[in-house]
Amino acid sequence: MSNHLKYETSPYLLQHAENPVDWYPWCKEAFQRAKKEDKPIFLSIGYSTCHWCHVMAHESFEDEEIAGLLNRYFISIKVDKEERPDIDSVYMTVCQAFTGSGGWPNNIFMTADQKPFFAGTYFPKQARGGMIGLRELLILIHEKWCSNRDALLAQAEDIVARLNRSHVTQGQANGQLLDSAIALYKQLFDRENGGFGSAPKFPAPHNLLFLLAYYERYHDPSCLEMSERTLTQMYRGGLFDHIGYGFCRYSTDSQFLVPHFEKMLYDNALLMLAYCKAYECTKKVIYLEIAEKVAFYILEEMTAEDGGFYSAQDADSDGEEGKYYLFTPDETIRLLGQKDGEAFNAHFDIQKGGNFENKSIPNLLNSDPTDHSFEIFLPQLRRYRKERCQLHLDDKILTAWNGLMIAAMCQLYRVSGNGRYLDAAQKADRFIQEHLCSGDQLFASFRDGKQGENGFLDDYATTIFAQLALYEATLEDRYLDRAKRLCKYGFANFQDHVHGGFYLYGVGSERLILHPKETYDGAMPSGNSLMVWNLVRLSQLISDEQYTREANRQLDFLALEAAHFPTGYAMFLLAFLEHDNPPPKVTVVLGNQADKARLPLKVPSDTVMFLLEKPTKAFPLKDGKTTFYVCRDHTCLPPKNDL
Repeated sequence: MSNHLKYETSPYLLQHAENPVDWYPWCKEAFQRAKKEDKPIFLSIGYSTCHWCHVMAHESFEDEEIAGLLNRYFISIKVDKEERPDIDSVYMTVCQAFTGSGGWPNNIFMTADQKPFFAGTYFPKQARGGMIGLRELLILIHEKWCSNRDALLAQAEDIVARLNRSHVTQGQANGQLLDSAIALYKQLFDRENGGFGSAPKFPAPHNLLFLLAYYERYHDPSCLEMSERTLTQMYRGGLFDHIGYGFCRYSTDSQFLVPHFEKMLYDNALLMLAYCKAYECTKKVIYLEIAEKVAFYILEEMTAEDGGFYSAQDADSDGEEGKYYLFTPDETIRLLGQKDGEAFNAHFDIQKGGNFENKSIPNLLNSDPTDHSFEIFLPQLRRYRKERCQLHLDDKILTAWNGLMIAAMCQLYRVSGNGRYLDAAQKADRFIQEHLCSGDQLFASFRDGKQGENGFLDDYATTIFAQLALYEATLEDRYLDRAKRLCKYGFANFQDHVHGGFYLYGVGSERLILHPKETYDGAMPSGNSLMVWNLVRLSQLISDEQYTREANRQLDFLALEAAHFPTGYAMFLLAFLEHDNPPPKVTVVLGNQADKARLPLKVPSDTVMFLLEKPTKAFPLKDGKTTFYVCRDHTCLPPKNDL
């Protein structure tokens, strides 16, 4: 038995292709049928590694009774939020307007004109714990559709009108934003366990990138303390996979012990950047080691043969959350022998009775994180774990997430000097250019030989971010040229030239009931925040007033929204910090081509470097040798032959 999803390439949609629910993908055919048959639409949005999406699928969408109600009274549409972030953004806004919160699965009831009249997240099949059951809800909405449709339609028109009301969000970026943000971070910081606020705790590494950059500029020791405590605790807890490496999506408790076990590419990319930055600031080798462990995981398990990076690994195995990652003391003793097994268990807190559902999540909360003596056993445990049960891999290639990982690999190359990471970044970049581009136009995803939708703002922002990282890692002008071309495309297709900022989807994409501009930095930095960082960096690299004007305009656009809750705009704050405190500029003038092979030199990531292959009147050679010109704070040092 199969439905209209059987020809899709999305792993999430294919997971539902054999449901008894007659699912459609988001397509004209589904909306036309809804109009013709005079039925409302049931829209369900999720992603392939979403635990509660799996729960609802098993309870309801695989259930013949629920499928019968959906097929009889509704037209049902499934959407992968990672392939269609535009649809997800619009209807997550709707869900938050209806319920005051959001999450996945996101379930929307709407008209054939795509106008919503009811929304919610997870619904159990039968009512429980104060939640309405899906069976009851479907019958209730069908009855309302038949008996009191005018009320539903009026509600749909009202919610769309409310959400479409335009408001100008134009402020002025100033230093008070930074002060307010730091004060709020200090207020939210969990001094005992690291992180900010209470459980659940998300890594949000862009918060740490901002705090570390602020520490570098203003030498506020509390910013370094908050960053180090959080980075150390996240690594020591179960949020980090101590057997196979890599970080899980978030912690369900305050200690970072019990994670939500799915692993996302974007989290690991941003965390690599944060640990690299911590290593730069402190020179503590443990941070570099953690970043390299994350890279090991990505290159071993999340990289396609032709270089693209996969999207995610599931939290569930054999229908059980976390099963793949859990151990009992007997298992490790059986694998490693009595003496080594007991020592391993003590080090990684694998105990009788466990710390999660009678089994144990390996962690280092009570052990020395610099003790590497047990790493010799990890390959054996990795093999055993893979043979014991399988993890579902979401193997689609997402342009936006790949952009972040390319930048992370570049940064790890810069701080470690290991060319393997630059090779991985360049190979992934070639993959994007070969499979996810048509000239300067990007596509959002690639799987099974097929490109996805036209690229969204996040795709352009992260790809520009990646090009700038590749340029700074190699000083090759082709990357800088491509960043400029993609920026030009973004101005033409995504920018709001009246009110400022960039829309999520461009002029050539499908028009939805809302045209969102995402500004808030959630699990990932928003496209608008990344764009302002890109524009600030381009204004520092290129002598073109356009980038300075656009950077200032974008900073002012985001300033008013950031003023209400500055810690929700960390990437914007980082860009403003860079803008307000320009980094050192190093101009390298080659004395001979042989010196080019050893460039770029190992310089801090906040340093901007330029390469001149020949001397100029403004930048002559000193003593006929390769010469370095260093400028900072409107002051230039004398030229040197040794940086």
